Amino acid sequence: MANGIINGMTLKIDKSGRIVLPKPLRRRLGLRDNMELEVVEQGDGVLLRPAEPQPSMIRVDGLWVHRGKAEPGADWDHILDEVREERIQAVLKA
Repeated sequence: MANGIINGMTLKIDKSGRIVLPKPLRRRLGLRDNMELEVVEQGDGVLLRPAEPQPSMIRVDGLWVHRGKAEPGADWDHILDEVREERIQAVLKA
């Protein structure tokens, strides 16, 4: 290891397809437990890099759309009723 850079190190993929990165490398690159990585296939191999955070809300044709994941068992009728009631109360207070 020269100047903190690991060159020529080989890693193994286990039966589940996992690769373990050495702790000094993870620390230096700022990789943490449960961090999402983006995989980019390249001609000579694979590039792993931290996934860019994506906004949960985007504007589509003038409407805001949530791109996140709903909680399992979410009661959408109840949630929409609560949001509508909050909006009505906000308008009445204004």
